[in-house]
Amino acid sequence: MYFVYSIYNAQNRKFYIGQTKDLQERLKLHNEKAFKGYTARFDGLWILIYSEACETREDALKREKQLKSYRGREFIKTHIPG
Repeated sequence: MYFVYSIYNAQNRKFYIGQTKDLQERLKLHNEKAFKGYTARFDGLWILIYSEACETREDALKREKQLKSYRGREFIKTHIPG
């Protein structure tokens, strides 16, 4: 089982979309700045705002690509806490 997820950083008003096999571990790694990419650039806590399960990694990658499209990003924005 794989997960497509979106996390949000309220301090910087940024969100990130990704996919993983272990959702809780991935969230922990984002908050520990273990990745040197996009999420490591911002201070503050990343919180999970959206996730969905996929049967295979291929399905997860396909769904991640959909969520990173314009319409997908608009959908994710509806999950950002008020």
